[in-house]
Amino acid sequence: MTHLWVRAEQRPNEERVGLTPEGAAELTAAGIRVTVEESHVRAIPLDGYKEAGCKIAPENSWPEAPLDAIIFGLKELPEDGTPLPHRHIMFGHAYKGQHPGRALLDRFKVGGGTLYDLEYLVDEDGRRVAAFGYWAGYAGAAVTLKTWAAQQRDEECPPVGVYSDKDSLNAELLAELDATGSARPRAMVIGALGRVGTGAADLCEAMSVSVTKWDMAETASGGPFPEILDHDLFLNCIFARPGTPVFVPREALTAQRKLTAIGDVACDPDSDYNPVPVYDRATTWDTPALRVATDPVMDLMAIDNLPSMLPVESSEDYAAQLLPSLLTLIDLEKGVWGRARDEFRKHV
Repeated sequence: MTHLWVRAEQRPNEERVGLTPEGAAELTAAGIRVTVEESHVRAIPLDGYKEAGCKIAPENSWPEAPLDAIIFGLKELPEDGTPLPHRHIMFGHAYKGQHPGRALLDRFKVGGGTLYDLEYLVDEDGRRVAAFGYWAGYAGAAVTLKTWAAQQRDEECPPVGVYSDKDSLNAELLAELDATGSARPRAMVIGALGRVGTGAADLCEAMSVSVTKWDMAETASGGPFPEILDHDLFLNCIFARPGTPVFVPREALTAQRKLTAIGDVACDPDSDYNPVPVYDRATTWDTPALRVATDPVMDLMAIDNLPSMLPVESSEDYAAQLLPSLLTLIDLEKGVWGRARDEFRKHV
């Protein structure tokens, strides 16, 4: 019997989960055994999983799970260098030149396990079957606007946290923007036709922020793109890959510009293809924005688990998208799982 083991997330500020109790009930009805670890932070309570017929395991006990179990989580594993003998479903961030990703692949190679990277679960046409993109864009735009509002107070962006829902986030942000006494900034979103860009644009429009929406057609020339510097905010919603243009080069830091706040929602500072190469590390919930220039000021937001700010909504959305693929776990040799396995083998 196929055995799916839903692990607790071990990363700070990570309350999301990729399977809801309703989805677990469907998997169980389909003949898939489901184990769910206890978690002191998961946004969705454990009781629902118990009622769905899941077996409950201690928090972070996945290393001792049976070797035939498929370990399912979202964010990265502890970087302790231990070999990985299991099959893992998660975001590995290992295929685009990220330096920590190379160490992760080595752990799989030594342990004999397999990574089914959630970013590379694709259908026959190469489209991702599930993504957190919308809520990443929504939260990323919110934090970037918080950064801009802090600049109006001659401050840096204060820490951010978890919100019970988007309405509470919107209410707080609206009050912050109104309190500046300034006209709303102008924003540019690149990748505006995708899920990430749609979320970013929706948040901006909810805050009465004017948005210039660019996508592949507007960036096909490869740059440079001086129009970006004529906006107050820039939101990068395009994931780094070979051939991605540079949107904000280092020369922009000292150039004449209106741009003072960047939200790199894609957040690939370790990638060789980073389209915003003015920073070298992700930002954090405690320090959401990195000041990359002072004359004139420019702050950059690059939090890499943005949907966790809205963990219930983002979990429910993502889990609903992913469930049809989880229901096919009984055959890992074809479909989305076969393609993900082949991608892993190519990189490992």
